[in-house]
Amino acid sequence: MAERWQEEPWAKDIWWSGKTTRRRFLGFSAATAGALGATVLVPAPWREAFGQTKPYKVGIMQPLTGVAAAGGKTALVGSLMAIDRVNKTGGVNGRPLEAVVADYESKPDVGRRKVEKLLVEDQVDVAEGGYLSNVCLACMPVFDEHRTVFMVGVCLDTTITTTKCSRYVFRPFDYAPAQAVAFAPYLISKLGKKWHIAYLDYAWGQSTRDAYAAEIKKLGGEVVGTTGIPLGTADMTSFLSKISGNFDGFFGIFFGANAVVLATQAYDLGLTKKYRFAGDGAVAESTHLPTLGQKVEGFTGINRYIPVLDPPLDTPYHKRFYEDARARLKQIDPSGPDPDRYVQSNFEAMNFLKLGIQRSGFRGREDTLKLIEALEGMEVKEGDDFPQGAKTLRKEDHQAFIREFIFDIKNNKHRLLEVVPKEKTFVPPACSFQKA
Repeated sequence: MAERWQEEPWAKDIWWSGKTTRRRFLGFSAATAGALGATVLVPAPWREAFGQTKPYKVGIMQPLTGVAAAGGKTALVGSLMAIDRVNKTGGVNGRPLEAVVADYESKPDVGRRKVEKLLVEDQVDVAEGGYLSNVCLACMPVFDEHRTVFMVGVCLDTTITTTKCSRYVFRPFDYAPAQAVAFAPYLISKLGKKWHIAYLDYAWGQSTRDAYAAEIKKLGGEVVGTTGIPLGTADMTSFLSKISGNFDGFFGIFFGANAVVLATQAYDLGLTKKYRFAGDGAVAESTHLPTLGQKVEGFTGINRYIPVLDPPLDTPYHKRFYEDARARLKQIDPSGPDPDRYVQSNFEAMNFLKLGIQRSGFRGREDTLKLIEALEGMEVKEGDDFPQGAKTLRKEDHQAFIREFIFDIKNNKHRLLEVVPKEKTFVPPACSFQKA
């Protein structure tokens, strides 16, 4: 049975494992076609180049329906961009990558079931994706049980690579402690010392709140209050209208549709006029800017990726990534948004897997330990595989450290203010792996 997302218009040109098409069988009788249900498997796009060569099956889990669907679709673009590029350039160790896509419907319980299916029925070799942190956390024990590498594509909850770390799970992008170390000096020195933090009240928002509160206090600032808002809240005015007092800045930790609601209603209530408005870069992703318009003007944030072509992002690598991503995103959204961090991090997550497979001689899940050892401590340079910049994938906790971009929104566009080198984002590891 087809998953719901496969019937949506945006998915019609995306190939996934087992995709079918209803068409008349040329050369067959109507009776024969009827007996077979007039359904045939569409050849994987790599078949012509690789023939019957056994592919590496990559399980990709994203929320393609439900509250996080918009971000999940964007994230999927990044994964498939990387897979297409790998297959067009000869595959990995002479073998193609094959995507097996699962929609976990933005629900942790569905996520666990879908991951079980990927690992047991679909027999994927590795997995990638994620997006919602509560789903990643719910699924991590399944990857442990089946001894399969999971390369996180989006999930930012701090505990994924600290108190709940797993030898089988890698996060090839930043996390809240590193972001806070990079951003707090700018907040305190240039925007204000007293802050009120509003956050999405679930795993990611809570751990990000804690990281920023600790760093602000460490630098002599003060968090005068915090406001948690449940994930998926359509009207936040009852929460936001209670925020008042004598402080300098209003700091938001939100993403997706929740970020649009937050920025819109904080503006309408006058919060972002009275206080400096700053926060996690997800508040002002490129996909939000057309909707928010003037209401996000002046927002200051930090992000691992922003869609600007100014130095140091004026490289040929980033320009190629940017142009390919824009063309693909236009198939999902006719307005043609710029790529965001979800496209970037999933694209680079797939490239980490590619390098790990190459360097380890990985053949399949029987070689999982070899793949883990190849990924641990991996250093990568800026290039076509990693247009965001050089990265260190730390051995001790499988957490990556990368450069960060501090920006503001000027005339409804990202404006780069400062670049924080990855070396200035390091924080000590806080992880103790179970034996793989």
